[in-house]
Amino acid sequence: MRWLVALDVDGTLIDHDEVLSPAVRDAVQDVVAAGHHVVVATGRSLDSALPVLGWLGLTGSGDAAAKPYVSPMVCSNGAVIVKVDPELPGGHELTDVVTFDVAPVLRLLVEDLPEAAFAVEDVGVGFKVAGRFPEHELTGRITQVPFEELLHAPASRVVVRSPEHTPEDFLEITSRLGLKGVNYSVGWTAWLDLAPEGVSKASALEVVRGRLGVDRAHTLAMGDGRNDLEMLRWAARGVAMGQAPAEVREAADEVTGSVLEDGAAAVLATLPR
Repeated sequence: MRWLVALDVDGTLIDHDEVLSPAVRDAVQDVVAAGHHVVVATGRSLDSALPVLGWLGLTGSGDAAAKPYVSPMVCSNGAVIVKVDPELPGGHELTDVVTFDVAPVLRLLVEDLPEAAFAVEDVGVGFKVAGRFPEHELTGRITQVPFEELLHAPASRVVVRSPEHTPEDFLEITSRLGLKGVNYSVGWTAWLDLAPEGVSKASALEVVRGRLGVDRAHTLAMGDGRNDLEMLRWAARGVAMGQAPAEVREAADEVTGSVLEDGAAAVLATLPR
């Protein structure tokens, strides 16, 4: 039986210094070699997510598989699904992009967070940004624009960053504002991700599962962040990383070791070979 194995990236496969341990890399390759579908499911934008496959050794002709690695990949917290295939121009193609009208929610948030930085993703290109993000937090081409320019076109993802606030502040603000028409998640820092309503890693993975023809009983998802909550509940076997917040661990079926303990490798070793 083939499993769909959905893997978060930051805090699951790699630590917060972007270090991937050899044990995790080998475990992922073993799962691919066993014939299972490994699907990277990340909040990262497309250009930031694609290098992860190279780190995992899945883009070349290495030991992971006898044939080239072909797989869907979920980016931007589910708003973007990509088909990765070395035979395609550029090695990938966008198959699904969900967008929403960002203007109402941005106008609402800027009233509470007038000093925050706001970024709207331009899929496959980078971000349009009003305000200043810490260096290297956003990838791709960064285009500085006036705040009003962010309001004019639908987008798949919005990021709000306010170093003066804590994640708890963001949770309070989003709860109080009762954001409508969007799905949102608060990160480890004062970082807020906004996606189209009903869109999450779980919604995208359900699309992927249907296309791959995998039985729902053979789905495994692993993650550590609040943007993984829906994904962990969706999977037949949802696994939280050891360092995950309490609400994430509670949403999972089980908890593995932390990213620094190679918790992902321990779980992947339990899949059928």
